Amino acid sequence: MKWRILATGLLAFAATAHYGKMVAASSTDALHPVPTSAQLEAGRKIYNFRCYFCHGYSGNAQTVAASFLRPPPIDFTGPKTAQFTQEHIASILRNGKPGTAMNSFRNVLNDTEMAQVAAFVMDEFVHRKAINTHYHTPENGWPDHQRYQAAFPFATGEISVSYPWEKLSLEQARGKRLFLSSCVVCHDRGGGPANSTGNSSTGITWEAYPLSYPRNNYSYTATVDAMSSASPYLLHDRPLQLTGMTQLERKGQKLWQNNCAFCHAADGTGKNWIGSFLEPHPRNLRDPLFMGTMTRTRLSATIREGLPDTSMPAWKSVLNDREITAIIAYIAKAFHPLPN
Repeated sequence: MKWRILATGLLAFAATAHYGKMVAASSTDALHPVPTSAQLEAGRKIYNFRCYFCHGYSGNAQTVAASFLRPPPIDFTGPKTAQFTQEHIASILRNGKPGTAMNSFRNVLNDTEMAQVAAFVMDEFVHRKAINTHYHTPENGWPDHQRYQAAFPFATGEISVSYPWEKLSLEQARGKRLFLSSCVVCHDRGGGPANSTGNSSTGITWEAYPLSYPRNNYSYTATVDAMSSASPYLLHDRPLQLTGMTQLERKGQKLWQNNCAFCHAADGTGKNWIGSFLEPHPRNLRDPLFMGTMTRTRLSATIREGLPDTSMPAWKSVLNDREITAIIAYIAKAFHPLPN
């Protein structure tokens, strides 16, 4: 997965100059050398690969992934970060934050890289409230992104997807159809009842399902993009078509889709976009070498308690024992048989 980082020398120079002013005003940050433009851009590149899908390209945590996390990721542009320092952010990267989805990156990034990310976050989001890198660029597979303009109000939440069709203008209805066909997988903002003007203020997701972007095999057509061209990762986010399932297995299938498929993929391989992004990768539950040693008891304990130093959290506060049993029954049916 490669990202094209778009930044001009002028922007980098302005960022460094502004950062120097902010450092001079802070006794804590004054302990750190002013980062160079190269260091800030190195931090930007790492952030845009490692951090954006939870914290957002603009650092405000307005992402689909954030809508699934409790507590949500920190909004670097909000008031809670006013007292943040570069060392504080680097410490969180190094050690993680217990009770949240923020895990330690010590096995992924070295100290220099964590310092670069911390410096970038402080400069770009905490101090300057900047928008970072626009994602919808030709280099990322989005030529002429303005062709989606009719869908923008639904992507930003200005108009709720739940707003009745009959109350939409012709242009708004066209935008809603475009949004539902091409944008909703990433811009999942349509939740909640709309008010009299069509706005949605609930902030809940319109529908919970995995997403497989960016669009590595982007295919442009003159009409609406087909979901089948989204990316090769999408192949792993298509639910399996199974027959002869028991009631418990059907319940497990639904729980799997709502809770587990986001990281492990709908087909259990962990080879969707999010699964391929996470390090270490989520387990491939269809791998016979790994699953050949797995038992239901061990799998149940892993789901309940999580796995330290991985992206596998503890689910005991989310799923009860019966639900965990149902998920395991589905795994044994869909991905690999497990002894009782």
